[in-house]
Amino acid sequence: MTISKKVSGFMERASWIRKMFEQGALLKKQYGAENVFDFSLGNPNLEPPEKFFEVLETVVAEKMPGKHGYMSNAGYPQTREAIAEYLSEEHGLEIFGEHIIMTCGAGGALNVVLKTILDPGDEVIIPTPYFVEYNFYVDNFGGICRLVKTTDDFSLDLTAITSALSDRTKAVLINSPNNPTGKVYSRKTIEGLGHILAEKSQQFGKEIYLVSDEPYSKIVYDGTKVPSILQAYHNSILISSYSKDLSIPGERLGFIAVNPALTPLQECVNGLVFSNRTLGFVNAPAVMQRVIQHLQGSSVTIDVYQKKRDLLCTMLKDLGYEFTTPGGAFYLFPRSPLDDDIAFVQELQEERILVVPGSGFGGPGYFRISYCVDDRVIEGSAEGFRKLADTYCR
Repeated sequence: MTISKKVSGFMERASWIRKMFEQGALLKKQYGAENVFDFSLGNPNLEPPEKFFEVLETVVAEKMPGKHGYMSNAGYPQTREAIAEYLSEEHGLEIFGEHIIMTCGAGGALNVVLKTILDPGDEVIIPTPYFVEYNFYVDNFGGICRLVKTTDDFSLDLTAITSALSDRTKAVLINSPNNPTGKVYSRKTIEGLGHILAEKSQQFGKEIYLVSDEPYSKIVYDGTKVPSILQAYHNSILISSYSKDLSIPGERLGFIAVNPALTPLQECVNGLVFSNRTLGFVNAPAVMQRVIQHLQGSSVTIDVYQKKRDLLCTMLKDLGYEFTTPGGAFYLFPRSPLDDDIAFVQELQEERILVVPGSGFGGPGYFRISYCVDDRVIEGSAEGFRKLADTYCR
């Protein structure tokens, strides 16, 4: 039996991180894991906060009828209310549990949203560089990705987005803090985007949704705050998860928050709940829903990631690499000293350094460093980065 040509082609397009993982396994086998400096995966290296384990032990030990049974496809009411209460304070809006749908991570949430809003042929505008899985999520439901470049410092280019909007546009999908750049879009930019979408929705006589993927929203530095899309635009949908800020990506728990002013509100919420069920997710994990109900506002110690960012940025800046300092997440996206970012990444592999070429994120000419790693990995990579800097950066 052969798999579909479409899936086969998609696998080839999405293979960069997988290739780095496989190459890393070979290098670690050859040189020893301690001698390979692997920045390829965005897998948090911090343990969850102590409170997580305390709550988890309590929840697991609690015996109650139906504890592991089916629930509403939207999730436990008490969990949804807890999230709504927290978001209301964060965003300065009155949000209720009925506006929250619990999901299997942010990836599951994105698929639920796109299934709900897209008809075949609808376009989704995505600023680049971007998380490449968006391509496949949109295609799952017959949508078409319309990629739009950001500015030199990875800010949203509102002029370019405006030019890309048409009567075929159903949504604009943003990711802030961004993977792979670490960019946090400014309040002014988000408010400007909201105004543009409101005007274009009226012009085209249709709803255009703003969907924001924000699993890194708590991982921000230097006093940065992620601006509220819910305040900026009424037809907005917020997606997040607990994978990164609580360091529990394997638990697959996220949520969708629908703007209370969205049109048509109840139809959209009903569609999201239906899609959550019919995509096969059925409901988000029961135990984890009970756990995070008590962990709103909790996170790993963000200062640890900021110190890793500063350690890496200081090292690479001194060596002559060019980059925009990230305001959040745990990714750095330096410019490749070679025009061919894939060739440069291959040269880094010769120094036992594993990064991902920017071409894999729609950002050719750059490469992504995931610095959610032990400090020894950053420090140990210095000699390899220095060697190539002496060749290409000076």
